[in-house]
Formats: sequence, C-alpha cells, structure tokens
Amino acid sequence: MSDALLEAVTNGISFVDLGRQLNVGMPQSPNHPQFWHTLPRRHGDMVRADGGSAANDMITTGTHVGTHIDALAHVSQDGKLFGGADAGQSCLGGKYVEHGVHTIEPMVRRGILLDAAGYLGTDVLEGGYEITVADLQGCLAAQQVELRAGDVVLIRSGWGQRFAEGAAYVGKDSGVPGISEDGAAWLAAQGIHAAGADSIAFERLAPGGGHAALPAHRVFLVENGIYIIEALDLEELAQRRIHEFTFVLVPLNIFGATGSPVRPLALVAA
Repeated sequence: MSDALLEAVTNGISFVDLGRQLNVGMPQSPNHPQFWHTLPRRHGDMVRADGGSAANDMITTGTHVGTHIDALAHVSQDGKLFGGADAGQSCLGGKYVEHGVHTIEPMVRRGILLDAAGYLGTDVLEGGYEITVADLQGCLAAQQVELRAGDVVLIRSGWGQRFAEGAAYVGKDSGVPGISEDGAAWLAAQGIHAAGADSIAFERLAPGGGHAALPAHRVFLVENGIYIIEALDLEELAQRRIHEFTFVLVPLNIFGATGSPVRPLALVAA
C-alpha cells in the first residue's frame, strides 16, 4: 500500500523555519529565567592518546524563553486550570502532572498565517495596537483563506523584526501589538487547536503596562484549552505570501513543565 505522505515528501517539499535561534542575551519576558549556554569542555581540554578530542555543552533556560509553547498548566484563573482542574493539587512533587507540557501531542496540522500588518498596509504595527476581530476577518477575506476547526493560526504583527533590538522587542514602554480578549474569544469560537504570534507575549501589551494583564492567555489556556506559541519568526512566510501550510511542532517531552522551547516548521510543496 502506498503512503501518500511519503509520496509527497519524495516529490519534494520545502520548509520555512519559524523558530528563533537561541542566544545568550536574547530578549525575553522578565518573568522567566534567562537562557544560558556554556562549554564545560572544549577541544584540547582533554586529548585522547590517539589525538582525538571532544567538546560538550551545558544549557540552563526557562521554558518560556525564545520561540516556545505554553502548556495549559502555564496559567490559572481563580485557582483553576483548564477543565476545572485544581491548580494547586495538579502540582505534585513540583511537577504539573495535569496539563503539563508532556500532555501536548506532537502537532502536524493545517497552519494559517494571518498577516495582520500586511493587511493593514504597514510593515510593523505600532506598539500597543489591538488587532481587532474585524482585522482578523478582513485579513482572512483578503488572503482568501478560511479557518477550520483544528487549525493552528499564526498572527503576524511585524513586531518580530525588532527581536534583534532586545529591549524594543520586549516593549515595556511602547507596548506590543496583538489581539485582545475579544480577538482571542473569536478565534476560540472557530475551534482552533493553537495560536501563535511573532511577539513576546502573543497578545496586546498596553504601553507601559508590561505583562500586568493577559486576558487572551486566560481565554485560550484556561477557558478553551488552546495552546499558545510565542516569539515566532513569521517574516519569510509573509514575504513568500504563504498563508496556508502544513504546520509541524514537537515540544520537548519534559514531565510536568509549564512550557517548552520549540522549533516549528511550515511545510509546503516544492
């Protein structure tokens, strides 16, 4: 029996890497431990009798640093996780047994890019701009795509272009563009599986407000069981006008963690 997926791969596919390179000092939310990488052993520190040498690495990192996915255990509301799970009792032995990142199945799904910045006629949306439901609907119409239940929806504000600027990407003073509670509720009503953006906290951050209020996180993670992917690189997808693709993402299988670094891919026929 022939395998249609294998045949498609054999016929040729191309991919767009949606993940950020992990570097010491990269911008991140101040709420999470930073990424650190060092080489405990370098070539020449130990040389075998045959002249061979090996180097090795050590990393420490928060699980919500760089391009990453939020598990449902990441956010609670009034002491409850998704499905009414008790946030306190779900943490056993320092691990979130219920709704930890180990419960996220690998994703091979239909992906949709909503290039909100492009639709609104700009390269980068202003800090604190709210991407409204009307913006989302207009973008879908302009791109001639429709949402389906189970999709992964990626929203481009253009803010990802500021990643290399560090503090400007975090947007403490300027705010950060993104959807608000209304946008999250509308997307959730479409039955999507996950949503992502090119910004540090996925949703709109008000100028000067930092991470003080994150209603879209509550709507997605607590009320609807929808995963959130942050700090994506969506520029190449937008430049190539790839609005529909096969989305592939596999979190690290860390038992009880609230999130995981990821390197998602968008696959299209070559």
